[in-house]
Amino acid sequence: MTDKERFESYTESLACGISPELEKIRTQAVEEQVPVIRDGTRQLLFFLIRVHNVRNILEVGTGTGYSALAMWEASGRKAHITTIENYEKRIIKARENFEKLNAEEYIEFITDDADEVLGKISGSFDMVFMDAAKGQYGQWLEHAVRLLKPGGILVSDNVLHDMDILESRYAVCRRDRTIHSRMREYMYELTHRGDMETLILDTGDGTAVSVMKK
Repeated sequence: MTDKERFESYTESLACGISPELEKIRTQAVEEQVPVIRDGTRQLLFFLIRVHNVRNILEVGTGTGYSALAMWEASGRKAHITTIENYEKRIIKARENFEKLNAEEYIEFITDDADEVLGKISGSFDMVFMDAAKGQYGQWLEHAVRLLKPGGILVSDNVLHDMDILESRYAVCRRDRTIHSRMREYMYELTHRGDMETLILDTGDGTAVSVMKK
C-alpha cells in the first residue's frame, strides 16, 4: 500500500459515512468493476456541498448514479441534481438506483449525449461536477462557465489520469496520448482563466476545484 493509499484509508475512517443503501450501490459497482468516484473525491464533494450550502448541481457523467446520490445525501437530501448520461447500460442501472433511494423527485436524469445537451441547458448552478469522457472536458468548459453562478464551483474529476499527466507525452502509451494532450490543455485553461480561481488536488485520481469569481 502506497503512502497515499494509507492516507486515504485513514481519512476515510474519520469521515462521515454514507447511508447503508448508498454503500450497497458502491459495493455492487466495485464488484462489477464499474468505475465510481473514489472515497477521497466523495469526501471533497461532501465538504464543498455542505460548506457552501450547494442546492443546485449539474453533473456530466451519471454512471450508475452513485456520485449523484452521494452529492444528494451530502446536501441532506435537499439538492436538485441534473445529471447527464448516454450509455444505455449505465442509464438502466442509474434509474434503478435512483428509485431505490426514492430520489427521482430531486434528480433530473437527461439520457443524451453531453455534447448535444450542454448547449441547450439553461439556468444557474451552484456546482458543476465533470466526470465523463476526459478528452472532452475542454470542449465542455465554456458551457460549465456559462451555467455556473458567480461564486459557483466547478469540480473536474480524474484530471491526473493515474499520474500520467505528470509525464511527458511520449512517456505515456500511444493510445493515451490524445487524452494526455487534451487534459494538459484543459488544466492550463483552467488555471489561466481570468474569471476563475483553480486549485488542483491529488484527491482521488486528481481533482481540480475551480471557483467562479464574483
